[in-house]
Amino acid sequence: MVHPATAHEEAAPAPGTGRRRFLTYVAAAPMLTVAGKFVLEGEAAAAPGPVAGQLPLPPVSGLMDFGDLMEIATAPTMALMKLEFTADNKVRFELPRLESGQGLNTAVVMMLAEELGARTQDVVVELSDARPELMFNQFTAASSSVRTFWKPLRQMAATARSRLVTAAAKKWSVSASGLTAQGTGIVGPGGRKATFAELAKDAAKVVAPSVPATPKSPDEFKVLGKGHTRSDAAAIVTGQAHFVSDLKIPGSVVAVVVRPPTLDGEVQSYDDSAIRNAPGFKGTAEISTGVAVCAEYTWQAMELAKKLDVTWKQGPIADMSSADIQEKLAGMTGSLDDAISDSDGDEIDESFDFAFVSHAPMEVNYAIADVKDSSAEIWVPAQSPQVTQKDVAAAVGVLDVKVHVTRAGGSFGRHLFHDAAIEAAEVSKAIGKPVKLMWTRNDDTRHGRMRPASHHRVKASFRSGKVRSWAHKMASVSTDFNHGIGDLITSTAVQSGIGKLPAAQLYFNLTQSVPYEFGATTISLSDYPLEGVHTGSWRSVHSATFRTAEDLVVDQIAEKAGSDAANFRLENAKSDRAKAVLQKVMKDGKWGRSMPQGHAQGISLHEEFKSVAACLVEINATDPKKPRVTKAVIAVDAGVPLNPRGIEAQMMGGLTDAISTVLQAGIHIDNGAVREGSFGDFLWARQRHTPTDLQIHVMPATTDEPGGVGELGVPVSAGAIATAYARATGTKPRSFPVNY
Repeated sequence: MVHPATAHEEAAPAPGTGRRRFLTYVAAAPMLTVAGKFVLEGEAAAAPGPVAGQLPLPPVSGLMDFGDLMEIATAPTMALMKLEFTADNKVRFELPRLESGQGLNTAVVMMLAEELGARTQDVVVELSDARPELMFNQFTAASSSVRTFWKPLRQMAATARSRLVTAAAKKWSVSASGLTAQGTGIVGPGGRKATFAELAKDAAKVVAPSVPATPKSPDEFKVLGKGHTRSDAAAIVTGQAHFVSDLKIPGSVVAVVVRPPTLDGEVQSYDDSAIRNAPGFKGTAEISTGVAVCAEYTWQAMELAKKLDVTWKQGPIADMSSADIQEKLAGMTGSLDDAISDSDGDEIDESFDFAFVSHAPMEVNYAIADVKDSSAEIWVPAQSPQVTQKDVAAAVGVLDVKVHVTRAGGSFGRHLFHDAAIEAAEVSKAIGKPVKLMWTRNDDTRHGRMRPASHHRVKASFRSGKVRSWAHKMASVSTDFNHGIGDLITSTAVQSGIGKLPAAQLYFNLTQSVPYEFGATTISLSDYPLEGVHTGSWRSVHSATFRTAEDLVVDQIAEKAGSDAANFRLENAKSDRAKAVLQKVMKDGKWGRSMPQGHAQGISLHEEFKSVAACLVEINATDPKKPRVTKAVIAVDAGVPLNPRGIEAQMMGGLTDAISTVLQAGIHIDNGAVREGSFGDFLWARQRHTPTDLQIHVMPATTDEPGGVGELGVPVSAGAIATAYARATGTKPRSFPVNY
């Protein structure tokens, strides 16, 4: 058990924290161990966290967003985060988030190295197992991780640095003011140096540090703000980084699940007599989602699964196809007349359809389970490991479940759900052996989680070139929030004074906004529960479709008003940050330049997660069935840019996702079955689809905190691509992807 030391210190509140502040304390340990705490002004240091009703913030995404909600939700358990100094002069931090390729590990390494004066290679970040005591502090979602850790991690590191400096000053009998932390050690007069490891025991005993534990200001940064290659890049490309499929569990068998032809179909009966005597066969087991075939090796399991004879009951939407679903959604948007107040002006009323989209990470679903009579052990990449723990326990009827979180080879929201872990546990219980269960690409495409299909209706009234009223109603197949984030949203929203609403509605209100001064503005979401269709939070959730629909209408208004599309956005943008990124892409992208027939430019602006971005693209749509984005210029203001190279990578990934989903990649449902089965027909963008001219500009910091970037790139790129395609083809695309 960790006990507070006899003395603790309070950090000076960072700008903008208001009544919130951080405390840190030294844990009772042989080596220096520092923990953090986040409290409200006037609250006793030992209190558990924010008090209901003390943060009456309005439920408007421009004033409070999902990241703010995450900060409130994670605050009470920040004291359980620990920064440890080891005997081999390493700094160790256990990260309660999932590294799935987004570079979060690297950002954490950089924050700690900066504040400590450590070498980045000496900072070790490891993924935490499921820890129920962390409560809401163990979710990876909505570009919020860097924001929630920005203050507490830096404060913890600054606290450790002050104690290490004090310990060195006492050891050398010199003034602490003349010492500096660098190179994972403390450097003093005459070049003398002591490593953190050499000072850690004495630093743990320091009661009153000689120097303040104040985090550095941006003008002091030597690590943050510089472009860094990912800290795990070498390990990944050399095969040293381990994914769940690399793990070897003694005595384990491989399992592949035979799944129904229609979504959520059920097993009526099966016969495995044709494969029982085949080489490598290890057994079959009927589970909640189909029939698992077990073998010694993966290829054997896949081949044997093809020969299993299964009779199926049809799923609940066997009589529905994509067109039926879109028709249902279109009927839900209703009238927007009440939202438009200026009947004397010109009006635009447009509707848009967006198809289902697969998450399609490069790493398919994979999990390992070892279930015994009274316990279970799971290895899985999980964005919500505590929920994984709870759901596995319920599925196999044991209370003692350990969940080991492994790195993910991509996620985009897919690993908020842990289907493979539950299946592996069910199979392990049935056959009495450890099981490595793999989804095939076909499984992942046809039975995995999808971005819901949606229908958008946008109506605007304008007069004399000025928008007077704006209404946007989105009808969507329900996004499944039953992965723990829904509970976080609803409980924290009540605590923060927002009120009670369903999780999906709250998330929508906390993330969606219109970045322009468009008079009386209303936005809304209607959910369509569709049994049998498994949905999930797909990268940028509602924002990519929301922004695409709006950008196409903004272009129409600009044209009718006789205004240039980019200048119209510039004139109506709400913030100076928004205007700055727009001006950057207009200048560097040479907006308005002459282009050949069938070629055109498009532009978009998007604000979310306390960040803002603009994108300009050029497209060659001389063959409308094979359009190609030839150029993209993106400017992003993400507040304090921790790792510009990481931000560039995120925006590049968002552009690729937008090219895919706007132009060519969508999922069809035919009589309750998904038509697409692999990258052969789910047409995700390849390397050849990346524009040959790609510029990403990370703007100088305009705030004193970082914003989110992981999901920012998709909507802003999607809007630009859609408007460019419309202009190049002279059409009004209303269904996406345009080639579907």
